[in-house]
Parts: sequence; C-alpha cells; structure tokens
Amino acid sequence: MKAPASAVLGITLAVQALVSAAALVVPVLAPVLSASTGVGAEMVGLYVALIYVGAMAGSLTAGNWVVRLGAIRASQCGLALCAAGLLCSLSGQVALLAVGALLLGLGYGPITPASSHLLIRTTPPHRMSFVFSVKQTGVPLGGVLAGMLAPKLEIAVGWRGSLLVTAIACLACAALAQLVRAELDADRRPGRSALLGDLRAPLALIFSRRPLALLAIVSLCFSAVQWSYSAYVVTYLHEDLAYTLVAAGMMLSLGQVAGVAGRLFWGWCSDRYLGPVKTLTVLALLMTLGMLVLALLPGNAPAILVALSLMVLGAAAVGWNGVYLAEIARQAPVGRASLATGGALTCTFLGVVLGPPIFGAMATLMGSYRVAFILIVLPALFVGLALATQRRHFVAEKPAAKVSTA
Repeated sequence: MKAPASAVLGITLAVQALVSAAALVVPVLAPVLSASTGVGAEMVGLYVALIYVGAMAGSLTAGNWVVRLGAIRASQCGLALCAAGLLCSLSGQVALLAVGALLLGLGYGPITPASSHLLIRTTPPHRMSFVFSVKQTGVPLGGVLAGMLAPKLEIAVGWRGSLLVTAIACLACAALAQLVRAELDADRRPGRSALLGDLRAPLALIFSRRPLALLAIVSLCFSAVQWSYSAYVVTYLHEDLAYTLVAAGMMLSLGQVAGVAGRLFWGWCSDRYLGPVKTLTVLALLMTLGMLVLALLPGNAPAILVALSLMVLGAAAVGWNGVYLAEIARQAPVGRASLATGGALTCTFLGVVLGPPIFGAMATLMGSYRVAFILIVLPALFVGLALATQRRHFVAEKPAAKVSTA
C-alpha cells in the first residue's frame, strides 16, 4: 500500500528537526562551553563551519546513498552520525569537538536530499513550495528545541547532559523511522555504487543549468546570513545586551518560531501569488532590514523591540529554504531531484562554512558584532536583487494559481 503524503511529510519533518537541533546545541551553549574549555565563544563560527564541511561531503554523496540504501535508511544513518558527533563532543576537548562537528555534518548532509527524494514522489506540482516549506520548518523547529531546552537542560544536568539527551533523541527517531522503512525504501537499488568517485556529478548537474546555478549561488549568500545569525545571536544578546543565557536562548527560539511561520507563509505565497524568484527577492530585502535593526539595537532596548526584530529576521533569514528547495526540485531533470538537491546544498553548505567564520573574524577585527551583522547581509541583498533580473530563464515560473485551467 502506498504511504500517504502526510506520513512522508511527517517523518521527513521529524528527522529534519532533530538533526537541526543537534547542530545548534553547541552554539546555543557556547558561553558555558567557553568557560569549561577555555576556547573563546567567538570560535563557535569555526565549529559551525566544520559541521558544514562535513555536510558538504554528506550532500555530495547523498544521491548515490539514497538510491542504494533508500531515503529512510540514509536518514537513519544521518541521525546515527549526528548522535555520534554529540557523543564525541562530551569530552569538551577541542580536538574531539572538531571531530564531533565533522560527524554532525556528515549526518546532516544527506537529510534534505533524502527527503526531497521522498517528497517529489508524493507532492502535487502546484503545492510543492508549500509542502517543501512545511518540511523545512524542521530546521527552525530544531532551533526552537535547542534554544528553549538546551539552556534549561544545562541548568538541570550540565552541558554534557544536554548533549547526551539530544543524542538519545536522534537515535530514538532513527529507531522509529524503521517502522516505515520497508515501504518507503521499496525503490532502492542495492547494486548501485555509493563510492566517492562520482562526487562531481551533483555539481556538474547544477552548473549545467542556469536556473539551478543561480539558485545555488543565492543559497550560498542566504545561508551565510542565516547561520551567522543563528550561531551568534545568543552570544550577542548575552555579551552586548546583558541577557542571561536562558533569556537569550528564548529570544533565539522566538526568531526560530518566526522562521517556522515564515517558511509556511513564504511557501504558500510562492505557490499562490509571487512565484519562487520574486519571493526569494522579497526575502533578501527583508533579511537585510532585519539585520540592520538587530545591529542598531541600543544596549537598553526594550525586550519587545528585541523580540520583534528577531522575529522579522527569523521569518526572512530562516524562512527561505522551502521555496528554494522546491524550486531546485522543480528545475531538476525528471528523476534527478535528489542529485540536484545534493549539488545545490553543497553550495548552500559552503555559505555556512564561510559565513560564520567570516562573521567571527569581522567581529573580532572590528570589536563589534553589530558591524559584522551589517556586512554579512550585503552579498545576500545583492544576489537576491540580481536573481530578479533572471526570471526568464526559469521553467514554470508562474505560480500554479495563476495558470489557466482551460
């Protein structure tokens, strides 16, 4: 019996939320880990970069692993690798934190190509942006979990206990996914090679088609903004605005909740009204506005103003991914959505590899997180506006609601 679309969406959403929470636990707890390990909190950018170095490798190989093992098995392997990465980090030693970050990335990388492989088979074309956006709400939902629960768990059981609980949750999700594995992985091809020799294929596909290449470049700049904001906002609020760690984590969660709502709204808006390219351009403008407001907050800013600025920024800087991934799947050749998604995500993850360390370097060099917030968003603004001039190259750009049914 064919699995209902709602079941496919549910399992892919749960997996995405947990791997995203796993990736953000250490950045959220950065001030505490800094005191424990002696490493400056500004080095969290390098930790995030290492995660996404691993994620780049994971996404490049994901297409073949999905075909050979099945999308659910690939997701289970990703969850197990994330758990292993968190367990490595329990020591608090810098070298093992680095190894843990790489393992987290290797687990994170295959998740989205695997989910795209499943969703493209069960989603009507006129609902793709919205359904992919629903699945991608797992990323900010993971941020909500990390922002709300990690600081509280740290108080109750210490930062090591917080990491351990997250690792156990990843393993539990992997075990539950086994219940639907036989049905959803029925299309796997066990004889397919999954070695590293075909790493060029995803990128070759992306850069052989202008729409895919343009989207990949936009995602590089957008992801640099998203993860610089996500990785540093807790430390910024803690150090510059004198928030407690718990209060700063709650503010991060508000922004991530807005990201959840933003992903749903922008997916719906893209399908019904603007289309994906116009939607991405609007998001570039909004994330620029949000970063400017965040950077200009005075030290005694009212909590409501801080919350509103983070919600606007979260809705834009965290809300773009579903529209982007749906358009990658739409522009990909038939049957090659997971391969195209893996190639595109390599560029997306490169933005995360480069963005937070560059942000941290700028903040250190200039002695200001505020200036770094402004500088990191400028490339995203430029490429978002440039994308709007290239709409003619996109296939089926018009939203479904605007297309005649005659």
